[in-house]
Amino acid sequence: MTYVEGSTERVRPQQFHEAAGVADWRVVGEGACAYFRTGSFEAGARFVRALGEIPGVGDESPDVDVRQKGVTVRLITVTDDYYGLTERHVELARQISAVARTLAIPADPSAVQTVQVTVDALAGPDVVAFWRALLGYQDRADSGEDLMDPRRRGAPFYFQQMDAPRPQRNRVHVDVWVPYDQAEARIAAALAAGGRLVNDADAPSNWVLADPEGNEACVGVAGPPAPTADLR
Repeated sequence: MTYVEGSTERVRPQQFHEAAGVADWRVVGEGACAYFRTGSFEAGARFVRALGEIPGVGDESPDVDVRQKGVTVRLITVTDDYYGLTERHVELARQISAVARTLAIPADPSAVQTVQVTVDALAGPDVVAFWRALLGYQDRADSGEDLMDPRRRGAPFYFQQMDAPRPQRNRVHVDVWVPYDQAEARIAAALAAGGRLVNDADAPSNWVLADPEGNEACVGVAGPPAPTADLR
């Protein structure tokens, strides 16, 4: 298929996962991601060069991370009123996967994840201002409660407004977003490593875990496909 200009209709994570031709991709906390096992830096560079030849690819500003053994690609739209995916991303994901197949580069959907740091805040704007200055981050365009790395490399920070202190809970925790089909295994691994389940009231989209000393972390999942969806 040819990349389609103008198809900017918003797409929910579940809709993305249920679209045909995106089996290589998983929506996590910061957009749709795919990891391609190139095996070497040189092969990764050739892959990225080929991606640059997709018509219109630069209009979507994909985040591309080239490492020694693989390449991670992330698709996300950030505007003043939207942080998410569009139909353009569905088509671009298909085209990126097609390039990988042409170069015989396998994808590994289990290898993607994103991490977010969440801070409980009573005086939100004051707390946000401190972390903005400390990290050199900027406000996310659509939210006054989120900070992001302007170079889109570091973990984003989310400031959760609190009405009163919760002394029995740590004020800063990590949110780990994993592929919908990896959450069960990731949670099991954390529990086997000495963790405990604190709360699963929001399962199967979110679980709260804690380490042996009570430090909490959340495991999140975005938009698993319906059981009857055809994912080919």
